[in-house]
Amino acid sequence: MAISAADVKTLRERTGAGMLDCKKALEEANGDLTKASELLREKGLAAAAKKGDRIATEGVVESYIHAGGRIGVLVEVNCETDFVAKTDQFRSFVKDIAMQIAAANPKFLSREEVSQEELDKEKEILRNQALNEGKPEKIVDKMVEGRMNKYYEENCLMEQAFVKDPDKNITTLLNEKIAAIGEKISIRRFARFELGEGLEKKVDNFVEEVMAQAKL
Repeated sequence: MAISAADVKTLRERTGAGMLDCKKALEEANGDLTKASELLREKGLAAAAKKGDRIATEGVVESYIHAGGRIGVLVEVNCETDFVAKTDQFRSFVKDIAMQIAAANPKFLSREEVSQEELDKEKEILRNQALNEGKPEKIVDKMVEGRMNKYYEENCLMEQAFVKDPDKNITTLLNEKIAAIGEKISIRRFARFELGEGLEKKVDNFVEEVMAQAKL
């Protein structure tokens, strides 16, 4: 079937994929935009996996300061070439990651960074919670495993829901950008600072403020 330029443009806006890839996906999906989006996502994940062994040493260190200077973030995101590092698409992605860190306050980059000591401590807390709720001993371990997945989703950047689109997590967002840009991209490290952190002070919900701004 004939694919219209308007549908190609719509799919490109939805996915960030190249025009030719969008046209091919629409042809494969017989013009169905939803199915075409799914096909592009599947291909994007495969393409991202293939690029996993490449070396990414270029990129940028981006900063984000929340209004009023109450929260500040520094994040390093790497790509393969200086050319890509200077593109608007790459820099927009890095800014989104910096805002994500400000809003969602991850403790770790990924679950691999969580120390065994931290894991043991959290599992013990969750186990005691389940037992205090009167749950049978035989299902407590499965409950703890399920609740640990929730812990990772809340505390590990790569597993957090994207504040601008909660239907996808940061890993999915990253893989979409890899597919669209065509280079390996990696979020290497970050630091987040909150005014008065660790000091006794009146508690303000700065995280909600940042998240509200991210959704504007």
